[in-house]
Amino acid sequence: MAATNTRRVLLGGAIGGVVWTIWTMVVNVVILGSRYAVGQEAGQLLEHPRYPLFVLYWIVSLFILSFVLAWLYAGVRATRGAGPRTALKLGLAVGFAASVPANYITATWLPVDRLFPFWWMIDLWVGAILASFVAGWVYKD
Repeated sequence: MAATNTRRVLLGGAIGGVVWTIWTMVVNVVILGSRYAVGQEAGQLLEHPRYPLFVLYWIVSLFILSFVLAWLYAGVRATRGAGPRTALKLGLAVGFAASVPANYITATWLPVDRLFPFWWMIDLWVGAILASFVAGWVYKD
């Protein structure tokens, strides 16, 4: 069994984090941006986040998830094979676990427009796939 190339895992995680951050900004600023104001006016969303540094914490969490995906990719490629197919399967699995259950509950029980949890789910799921593709592209033994 080959040793994990930690430098490539860190590089893949860092680049994956940048890609995921860009994707989350597209979802939350471009796609949902105007809907946030409507939701706030309707009393469905808070006008100010409970945590003042929410955006920073969110981005840090995306980077952490990207590092986890890069590390997982480095580990599973020995048994599942290196390449985009393995990266896709990993991204689909981790993205599902990270996005679907929590956003299904949100869509079911919170009085918000269902487009919010739908796009939050897409944000996390697609972001995980993108980050895993980056990890697969960057990682070398």
